[in-house]
Amino acid sequence: MLGGGLLPGTLAVVYGATGIGKTHLGLTFADHGRVADGARGVVLDMNGRGDSQQHDAYAAEMQAFYSNALPWVGRVRDFQVATPDGGAEFDWNWKAMYNRALYTVRPFMYFHFAAGTRRVVVDGVEPMDAPADSIQFFMFDELYRKTIHRDAETLGMEICMPVWKHRAFIDAHGYDHARITTLLLVTTEETRLEDLLARKVATGDIGATANTILALGSERVGNRLARMLCVVKHRGSPMSDEIVEFRITEGGVTLG
Repeated sequence: MLGGGLLPGTLAVVYGATGIGKTHLGLTFADHGRVADGARGVVLDMNGRGDSQQHDAYAAEMQAFYSNALPWVGRVRDFQVATPDGGAEFDWNWKAMYNRALYTVRPFMYFHFAAGTRRVVVDGVEPMDAPADSIQFFMFDELYRKTIHRDAETLGMEICMPVWKHRAFIDAHGYDHARITTLLLVTTEETRLEDLLARKVATGDIGATANTILALGSERVGNRLARMLCVVKHRGSPMSDEIVEFRITEGGVTLG
């Protein structure tokens, strides 16, 4: 349906309700990196509720390279305080916790990239009326620009301090950051595929700039509820315009 698959170095966004199969699709994509790239993809779980939506056990079963170090959800303003000039800035206590988390996440990404990983799956992004207000979209945008799509040498020098001690490692483990493919899984309030396809792109929605958009939704087929998939956008190669039923099986995602 994607004319050969997701293009290396691009950002793809998958929209769908809880339980529709986004995580299974993401973990399968990451796992297939073993054959396609010689190394599994990394999985960053941004779910912060600590409930059944947390995918650490699921990821462990599939032996995924997994991190859940960015657990914050909600609106950006929930993590800000007022400034004397009437503006707002991030609360220093939260900023300190966030920076400590980045000390875990950024090396986790870098050393896997240095070892051959070329796939990133980001899961657990919750619905938000205004995506521009989402702390999760803020964190993903920063991570995408400053880590995933940062030049390998520059990122290596930022991670491996002091640089002079690790210069040989950085030079020996260079990689092309423009070949890293990112799959972002976004939970929606809409469950039906028709409602999902009709939703408007809101300000700050990363899907507006993504190379590829997939929509996963449910539709009634006779006396059962079927899972349906549609490729909404896919730049750079042929794509199918069909709406196709899919199933989640032990062997993965099965179309048709």
